[in-house]
Amino acid sequence: MYENNIDTPEEELKRADHLVFVSLKYTRTCDIMKNAITRMIAAYELSMTEYLESLRKEGKIPLVPFTVKERVLLVKKLFNNQGKKYLMLYNLLKKIDKAEYTVSEEFRKNVALNLKGMKPSEVKVEHLYDYLTRTKDFVSYMRTLIGN
Repeated sequence: MYENNIDTPEEELKRADHLVFVSLKYTRTCDIMKNAITRMIAAYELSMTEYLESLRKEGKIPLVPFTVKERVLLVKKLFNNQGKKYLMLYNLLKKIDKAEYTVSEEFRKNVALNLKGMKPSEVKVEHLYDYLTRTKDFVSYMRTLIGN
């Protein structure tokens, strides 16, 4: 049965992992790349929400902000330097997701998203591997902060 409401960042990571390592291997389309990036963003946001919920339950913050942007700003304020490096990747993924792009070598080995007016100017499969690894690191980092 298809699940519409995914509750944990680990579930999102499983789906992103499958998109990057299985689906992308066989299809080589930019739609799969974009979907994987969207799943990584969702894993970040779910992790931050869970972290803020745990802080609210402990009484360290009065409430969890309603919008994603406010949550990110609050998490950034609460983080040390190690946590902030993860948020740089989150911001990059958000920019890549919103950027205009063209496709190069779709259905071939070197499929890439060519981003217009942005650095990096290109996202390849190897970059997705790196982004996914760093997203997994962020989720495990957040779990250590929560204490799970």
